Formats: sequence, structure tokens, C-alpha cells
Amino acid sequence: MIRSLCLCLAATLLLTACGGENYRLNNFVSDGTPEEFGIVPREPLELPDGLAAQSLPQPTPGGSNRTDQTPLSNAVAALGGSRGALAATGVPARDAGLVNSAGRFGIASDIRETLAAEDAAFLRRAKLFNVKLIRDDEYRKAYRRSLLDARAELERFRRAGVQTPTVPPRR
Repeated sequence: MIRSLCLCLAATLLLTACGGENYRLNNFVSDGTPEEFGIVPREPLELPDGLAAQSLPQPTPGGSNRTDQTPLSNAVAALGGSRGALAATGVPARDAGLVNSAGRFGIASDIRETLAAEDAAFLRRAKLFNVKLIRDDEYRKAYRRSLLDARAELERFRRAGVQTPTVPPRR
């Protein structure tokens, strides 16, 4: 008797917790306004009578936007960067020594393809030993031995006497 009473009380509490006006099964349910993506036109779209098709500009794929001529440079400027840096081509003079040093033993023109093939072969070999019951990040598992612990490296450099910049605190 007490057991059935407790079950009945628990079921009542569970059902009343689900009630109320603000409870929604779907967070995308609107508040009485039409849903933009739920409106399906029954007939094909037509141009208004006063607007001729010739007055509309032809779309230019890759062309500039008529209202926002330089969106990328505006974003760079808003984030504190230099608009001129986007137009720069080639290697800046300050980096020429670095580029020459990096290419002193020759430059492979197909380096991206070579690295992609080597990475795919490595991942294939690593998959043989990754037993998974639950879907997981296989890339991270395969390269777990190659991950760099930034804090440990920072401490190693500091112990060696290398001047290092400040680091955000641990969370």
C-alpha cells in the first residue's frame, strides 16, 4: 500500500514537473510569429510589375559587394590590424633571412601532398591499435605521443635561463 502510494506520488510529481506554459520540447518553437524556413511558396517567385529584369545587376561570382566594398580589410582594421598587410605580396624584407635559412637545403614543390600521404599512412597504421567502443577523436589518439605540453616546455626553458613571456594563469 505504502509502496503504491509512493509510486503514485512520484509519478504525479514527475508529470507536474513537465507542465507549464514555458516548457518546450523544441527550443526553436517561435512565439506565434511565422517561421522563416517553414514558409514554402506555392507558386514560383515573380518580379514586381514596376521592376524589369534588365534593371537588376548581373551577379558577379568573386566580385565585390556593392554595399561593403572591402569587408576583409574592414574586419582587420576593426581588430587593430593594418589594412595594408592584406595587400602585401611576397616575403617581407624582415622575414627574408628566415625564408632563406628555411630553404637552404632545397624546397619540395609537392610538400603538401607528401605530408598528406605520410599522415594518412600514419593514421592507417595507428588505427590498427586503436580499439574503440565509443566514437572518439582518433586523430588525437594517434598523435597523443607527439602532443606538446606548453606549460612543461615553458618551465623547461625557464630552468635553462631562457627569457620567456608571461603566460595566462591556469584555470
